[in-house]
Amino acid sequence: MARAQGARAQMALAFETTYGTPPASGFTRMPFASATLGAEQPLLNSELLGYGRDPLPAIKDAVTSDGDVVVPIDAQAFGFWLKAAFGAPATTGSAAPYTHEFQSGAWTLPSMSIETGMPEVPRYAMYSGCVLDQLSWQMQRSGLLTATARLVAQGEAVGTATAAGTPATLELQRFGHFNGSIKRNGTALGNVVSAEITYANNLDRIETIRADGRIDGADPSIAALTGRIEVRFADQTLVTQAINGDPCEMEFAYVLPSGESFTFTVHAVYLPRPRIEISGTQGVQATFDW
Repeated sequence: MARAQGARAQMALAFETTYGTPPASGFTRMPFASATLGAEQPLLNSELLGYGRDPLPAIKDAVTSDGDVVVPIDAQAFGFWLKAAFGAPATTGSAAPYTHEFQSGAWTLPSMSIETGMPEVPRYAMYSGCVLDQLSWQMQRSGLLTATARLVAQGEAVGTATAAGTPATLELQRFGHFNGSIKRNGTALGNVVSAEITYANNLDRIETIRADGRIDGADPSIAALTGRIEVRFADQTLVTQAINGDPCEMEFAYVLPSGESFTFTVHAVYLPRPRIEISGTQGVQATFDW
């Protein structure tokens, strides 16, 4: 009997025309490192008395469909997750390479259908009505560069055959930490040890009473853009900004030698006043949770 292995797992994604309705075609095979996306339904213990010491049968609770998908930051596939986070981009250029500009603040977000497949079992789970709640990643000196997409789905449908047809394939052009840079007000920011960026749509689940136990939707509320930079303490520039309460513009970018690039610009970053600790003989570092 075949056993499911992550090495053979597959993921296909398509944007929906109608929330919660998987499209008949238009799926794309997506690269991913791991996924916790799934549906779960906990059981509630009975509280009734008078039936002896043996427990009564448990009662099913509401179904919850959500989870995280860890994906590489690359030149093509990552654009799908950016569209899910911000909405459709403004695209310029008449021929490749194109420029896609995403901007926060959209009142409505596109929903997706995502299918995860384990062909050995076989098990193909289609998650419809997926809306992106949070997108986050880290910048550091070395290691594999990935981002985490947190999703809220409406429901799960499991079958023994794929419902995604033959997904389109993408060329993987992956960015690495070596390709990264950070600028402050247009000037390279030095002495940065690591950085974290988190964009959250803060979805509001519409948990109405339905016969199928699913939610009616997931609406975006006030967005939040937060992060952290850890720097070697070499000058007072960032501390002075934090004390004065002035914002700055920060740019987190990756550029491939072939010319493809991904630039994430935060137009107004406010820094808190950090605690400068001397913890030993080594260099002093300061952390700013912006």
